[in-house]
Amino acid sequence: MKDAVLNKTLVIAEKPSVAQDIVRALTPTAGKFEKHDEYFESDSYVVSSAVGHLVEIQAPEEYDVKRGKWSFANLPVIPPHFDLKPVDKTKTRLNAVVKLAKRKDVDKIINACDAGREGELIFRLIEQYAGGAKPLGKPVSRLWLQSMTPQAIRDGFGALRTNAQMQPLADAARCRSEADWLVGINGTRAMTAFNSRDGGFFLTTVGRVQTPTLSVVVEREEQIRKFISRDYWEVHATFAAQAGEYPAKWFNPQWKKNPDDAELKADRVWSQREAQQIADAVRGQPATVTEESKPTTQASPLLFDLTSLQREANGKFGYSAKTTLSIAQSLYERHKALTYPRTDSRNLPEDYVPVVKSTFEMLADSGMRHLAPHALTALNNNYIKPTKRVFDNAKVSDHFAIIPTLQAPSGLSEAEQKVYDLVVRRFMAVFFPSAEYQVTTRITKALEHSFKTEGKVLVKPGWLAIYGKEAAEEVADAKEGDKGQNLVPVQPNEKVHGNPVDPKGLKTKPPARYSEATLLGAMEGAGKTVEDDELREAMQEKGLGTPATRSSIIEGLIAEKYMLREGRELIPTAKAFQLMTLLRGLGVEELSKAELTGEWEYKLAQMEQGKLRRETFMAEIASMTERMVKKAKEYDRDTIPGDYATLAAPCPNCGGIIKENYRRYTCTGKTGAEEGCGFSFGKSPAGRTFEPAEVEQFLRDKHIGPLDGFRSKAGWPFTAEMVIKFDEEAKNYKLEFDFGDDKAGEESGELIDFSAQETLGPCPKCGAGAGDAGGGSVYEHGKNYVCDRSVPTHAHPTPSCDFKSGQVILQQPIERAQMQKLLATGKTDLLDKFVSMRTRRAFKAMLAWDAEAGKVNFEFAPSKFPPRKTAAGRPAPAAKAAAGAAAKKAPAKKAAAAKKAPATKVAKPKAERKTTAASGMTPSAELAAVIGSEPVARTQVIKKLWDYIKANGLQDATNKRAINADAKLLAVFGKPQVTMFELAGIAGKHLKA
Repeated sequence: MKDAVLNKTLVIAEKPSVAQDIVRALTPTAGKFEKHDEYFESDSYVVSSAVGHLVEIQAPEEYDVKRGKWSFANLPVIPPHFDLKPVDKTKTRLNAVVKLAKRKDVDKIINACDAGREGELIFRLIEQYAGGAKPLGKPVSRLWLQSMTPQAIRDGFGALRTNAQMQPLADAARCRSEADWLVGINGTRAMTAFNSRDGGFFLTTVGRVQTPTLSVVVEREEQIRKFISRDYWEVHATFAAQAGEYPAKWFNPQWKKNPDDAELKADRVWSQREAQQIADAVRGQPATVTEESKPTTQASPLLFDLTSLQREANGKFGYSAKTTLSIAQSLYERHKALTYPRTDSRNLPEDYVPVVKSTFEMLADSGMRHLAPHALTALNNNYIKPTKRVFDNAKVSDHFAIIPTLQAPSGLSEAEQKVYDLVVRRFMAVFFPSAEYQVTTRITKALEHSFKTEGKVLVKPGWLAIYGKEAAEEVADAKEGDKGQNLVPVQPNEKVHGNPVDPKGLKTKPPARYSEATLLGAMEGAGKTVEDDELREAMQEKGLGTPATRSSIIEGLIAEKYMLREGRELIPTAKAFQLMTLLRGLGVEELSKAELTGEWEYKLAQMEQGKLRRETFMAEIASMTERMVKKAKEYDRDTIPGDYATLAAPCPNCGGIIKENYRRYTCTGKTGAEEGCGFSFGKSPAGRTFEPAEVEQFLRDKHIGPLDGFRSKAGWPFTAEMVIKFDEEAKNYKLEFDFGDDKAGEESGELIDFSAQETLGPCPKCGAGAGDAGGGSVYEHGKNYVCDRSVPTHAHPTPSCDFKSGQVILQQPIERAQMQKLLATGKTDLLDKFVSMRTRRAFKAMLAWDAEAGKVNFEFAPSKFPPRKTAAGRPAPAAKAAAGAAAKKAPAKKAAAAKKAPATKVAKPKAERKTTAASGMTPSAELAAVIGSEPVARTQVIKKLWDYIKANGLQDATNKRAINADAKLLAVFGKPQVTMFELAGIAGKHLKA
């Protein structure tokens, strides 16, 4: 019997935390589990998990066209089936799960991924990948959980669903994934091919969710640009009663809403003369008062899902959706303080009442003094009750609302504490009573003119007490008469008199630009813009994207230069307008409309119910894809119709008027309607679209840059300056890239003069930093930072040093301040925009002076995961490429030398991080108010200042190199604004050894 093999059931969850919950729930019935690196095992179960998507779909090799060869000849790409490939970041986890699935003693598999379409897809792709060419062949059951209490998990294991029951959901999941691929890949390649017809590589990405989202932002910007402000007037009065004065505003009681003009309102007068007549007629006249007073209540907002949390954090703290998600993820994964954040539900399961009570008990007993008293109040007054507003299984999808866990957090960063507090206050508020107000509407009538005053008094704060709002503090600013306020009493039949009564001139305002908070709301409610009732119903729960993907959609649009983030505003670029013009002109507007998502969601919902076959849906998607490519391929006109600009800057060749069309800016002669002199240039050289303001500057100065976002014909990104030069052969001006000519002086012997420049610091190779008091200094020269002894100068006609480091390295601009920091301290801050030439992936690194190699190298931040120890000890991080020649591949010998760097060399940066009272500098009282009072290394001061500046949005919106001082920084700077280059000098004056 000892040799008998007990067959086991493999349980695959979507995330490690769920696997642990399952193990805890099964232990009482299945016995003890032994913990291994990537799974738990008992006598009857093996429990493991994915970490989100481990596998993604791809076209078979013969259908895959590499970037740079995208043309209509290779489109559309509609493969008969999809291959699978591992997600690079999680290959190790995938291999571990596949190995478990193939184990001989595993004869059954339970899909315990999240209860929804995406969870179904994650499991199905892993199962398919594990099987390889033939199916895995092991029976599969489905664990469907909406609650994560131990009893709910055990109940779920007692009611497993069959594989056949889940097939419709699996079909819908695969269809959504494959349809997204087909539309995204073919749409992107077709639009890129169309835009690259004139040469170069103009990457034009489109997608089922990203393009309608961009359309929302572009349409708002079009409304703003076309908006014509109108003058209007309001009539404001102050009425005197026996008990005192109160403000009021004139309004028209007979006014009705005009559906054709939203700017018409009951309290607006559209001529100054009429407003003045009203004011003059009423001033000093006796007026009668009527009022209606009634109690009203205001319930707390619902619990947070991810989108509402992102909106709240953006509105209150200015955090981007991506930042809020990463903070919430950290609170969930690292601190175990919040439940799973990537949720679209705002309710809890019905069996969670005991868990909620335990959570309140934890909060009441915690040391969080700003939260504990409210938790205690709720427990003492028995506020936690099983109401449908909070506990409703029907409104819990894959996950429930974001709430605090039973674990009190410690060691939170300031940002983590802010987000945790948001969630906890909202969690407590939903159980507190409604806030109670007394609302009074007072109508004051003088000579047939009516004035309105609204009073709103907080009687019982209820849930508002959690936010520190008590009755006495709840009186709003009431100067305009129509805001909530305490009203002085008026006696029955008392006559009041208005004085002063004056018209107030105002202007209508365009709609506000989207912030991330308002754009997330627009994405969430995209169904509201859909006119078809059935499609609106399908999108009610979905919107554009999911809570988990919306932040990455916004970040993707910014990364592709379709939008800019300026302060809290999101502004579409010229490239975004060009894409919308193209989609409208080609007649493929469905790509930019929310209806496409609505139609898909409607049909996928039918598929989930077994009413639509997978093959039918995919045939429709293939047909739509072919039609989209055909329209782009067969478009035969020279330009796309659109709303194009006429530039203010004249033609550099003849002084004529330059006008925009879809592809080019072209001279149209002195009148703007002629043939012109022939001067023209493409709007998107090397795939980067000029902004109108850039074009104006370029034509005026005949030089612009450096600009990033250009792409070579092979699709490689690069940064460059551009110039407008006269071409003798063509007898006209033309555009050229200017990559600098640093060697011109060296080759011609022409002496270079640095006397007008301020040095960045001593040369680390031959200057004071290298122990040579009389050595060289570093200056800007061309596209590089160079030692003044590496080029011929008056003082040193013969170069004797070769120090040089690029101003742009692997697409990362190296700001002057960063090079100054490297020369002063040996390394820059952690920079995050490097892009690998080999993998094209972005990476973060510091630039550091490598004295042994005699050049600037990359230095990587220590990994969160300790490296495996080997017999030879820990290897030093490889400094793979010299920054001064970052675009060139390092020779193999040099790379090997870098790998062999002694371990002692890596220990230095780590030592700098631990600052003690003996080793650090003491900040002044003014600086301590910003970065804290503990001793700090000089190198950390600037980082802490930047963290504060970014967290509080203090970079100037119009000039990112300028920093606006708030009250704390004003005491440090001594003036309201400084440049980033002044920071180090200012901070130094506030540090004492």
